[in-house]
Amino acid sequence: MSALPSLLAGLVPGLLNLGNTCFMNSLLQGLSSCPSFIRWLEEFTAQYKAEQNQPSEQQYLSLTLLHLLRALSCQEVTEDDVLDASCLLEVLRIYRWQISTFEEQDAHELFHVLTSSLEDERDRQPRVTHLFDVHSLEQPEITQKQISCRTRGSLPPMSNHWKSQHPFHGRLTSNMVCKHCEHQSPVRYDTFDSLSLSIPAAMWGHPMTLDHCLHHFISSESVKDVVCDNCTKIQAEGTLNGQSIENQKTTFVKQLKLGKLPQCLCIHLQRLSWSNQGTPLKRHEHVQFNEFLIMDIYKYHIPVHKSTQNDLNQKSSEETKPGTKDGKAVKPSEQTHGTKSLLMNGACSSSFLMSPGAFPVTAFPECSPPVYLYRLMAVVVHHGDMHSGHFVTYRRSPPSSKSPLSVSNQWLWISDDTVRKASLQEVLSSSAYLLFYERVHSRVQHQSLELRPEE
Repeated sequence: MSALPSLLAGLVPGLLNLGNTCFMNSLLQGLSSCPSFIRWLEEFTAQYKAEQNQPSEQQYLSLTLLHLLRALSCQEVTEDDVLDASCLLEVLRIYRWQISTFEEQDAHELFHVLTSSLEDERDRQPRVTHLFDVHSLEQPEITQKQISCRTRGSLPPMSNHWKSQHPFHGRLTSNMVCKHCEHQSPVRYDTFDSLSLSIPAAMWGHPMTLDHCLHHFISSESVKDVVCDNCTKIQAEGTLNGQSIENQKTTFVKQLKLGKLPQCLCIHLQRLSWSNQGTPLKRHEHVQFNEFLIMDIYKYHIPVHKSTQNDLNQKSSEETKPGTKDGKAVKPSEQTHGTKSLLMNGACSSSFLMSPGAFPVTAFPECSPPVYLYRLMAVVVHHGDMHSGHFVTYRRSPPSSKSPLSVSNQWLWISDDTVRKASLQEVLSSSAYLLFYERVHSRVQHQSLELRPEE
């Protein structure tokens, strides 16, 4: 069947269910709605095209994934309305992942398989030339084709594409502060490719929101019996004759924050719980989320030195009376983050942002525009229980060829090979399992990104 009628109708190709592969189909549809991820794959695989013996798609996950996502985002001409994604499972077997097509699988686990395999593919590429070949590289009269590698292989051309992280890559910060002496331990950084959020217990009469889940994720916790070097040092200074003392154990406050927010943000809502008898149960409650998400208040900021902070406070007091707004007292958290008053369920109403690709400054008249603003691109939903079920995807329709950089406001509902149009209200009413957001940059941020690398 020709794909032309579907494309003219604003639809996208569906995917053939190979047994129980709805988990894979739903994830591919979600990833294909993230333009930054497709662009990264295009840059990443450009290195292969420069090779003399171009590899086949079956050799590399990045090539296979790029081909599928481009077809699902209508960037490649296809003759069918329904595509076969079995090639993805075949290339994953080369990466030693054995995924059965006839067993229930999890879309979030497959997402980790894909991102970790892409990182393995990147790390397998040589980034440092062998020391034996340094002398050859220093000879200006020798061309690239004349250089031979003493390590029995062709000399690898150095490329920044191999070193670049995929756009889902982010970093968490772990901050530990002693409750006794207020000494802060060095900040630890850990990488993530998705935020896996537990759903806290709902308060009676109050809806559960994505903001609740995010706040629960970064909420501080007390860690007891931790050795504090600073308390031990203070105790040692108070002893006589250099007497040895035991390490001082105190209680620390630990808090997670987001040290580096990715360009593409995948949020996983944990719907697995356990009964008192130890049997797995699925949580079916609806978690409210919106089309736009502001992440500024969850971002880690380097602590400001006290003297610098005092200067900032003095300057602020000269401009306006601190702790007030329109003659009314406000909370300290609202003074620090001006965008918090615009937060709603951890998101910003779509009425604030109408122009695709950038947001107008006039949408935030009383405060500076948010820096870490994200737009919803796709939602993966699981229907059923812990033992059996079905994955479907809500995603944006690809932009038209006349405006390839725009963002479509048309949503689609996709269940394997079935594709139909959907409304935004239907999307926001779904019980999300995976949320795919993509960062929106203002015009000012676009200009600054051209002058410096993205943080």
